[in-house]
Amino acid sequence: MNAPSVPASQPATPGAAMIRTLGLVATVCGILIVTAYQGTLESVAANKKIALERAVFKVIPGASSVKEFVAGTGGVRPAGGSVPEGAVKFYAAYDQAGVLKGLAAEGAAKGYADTVRVLYAYDPEKQAITGLGVVSMRETPGIGDKIYTDAAFLKNFVALDAKLGGDLKSLANSIKVMKHGTRQNPWEIDAIAGATVTSKAVGKGINESAQKLLPLLVPHLDTLQGGQ
Repeated sequence: MNAPSVPASQPATPGAAMIRTLGLVATVCGILIVTAYQGTLESVAANKKIALERAVFKVIPGASSVKEFVAGTGGVRPAGGSVPEGAVKFYAAYDQAGVLKGLAAEGAAKGYADTVRVLYAYDPEKQAITGLGVVSMRETPGIGDKIYTDAAFLKNFVALDAKLGGDLKSLANSIKVMKHGTRQNPWEIDAIAGATVTSKAVGKGINESAQKLLPLLVPHLDTLQGGQ
């Protein structure tokens, strides 16, 4: 008798071979992406720190060093790791002698096209906003970008009143954006004609940030003196 024949194995279908190939390619690509990300993570973080320091130096002239802090219900402490719930990150700028020159924090609000993120300076002695810089925005070129090119608008932030009320729980007067040419009080911002929406985003972002940060920060200002 003839031995029973063994069925020959079926060749893999083109579809199965393609799936295996795609799987291999995806795995290799994933490994390369993770490796590249980890390899550039330190340099990316360093570049972000440099960019931030430059932005702080711009809104706080005379500063030569910057330190990150967090203000919360437990007081003020150096930043490190995640920001606790309810706490706010801010930046303290010092001159070469270690004297506190001013503080800076970020504010953000929806503009005409996207969220407008700004960095504002706060002078503890004047209890006022004394500088403005743009972190990121995608407003209409030639209109929205006037928030950092229009000299008249930037004058709003030479001494924008940001005093706390007697209970130290909120600003004595909310920072508001007024129709161009109608500003009357030191806590008001004169909007840019033709760019009212973007102007309002700047004012709202600063007001919301200051309302949250300053009540947590002001009672502990002494902890920031001398670069501590």
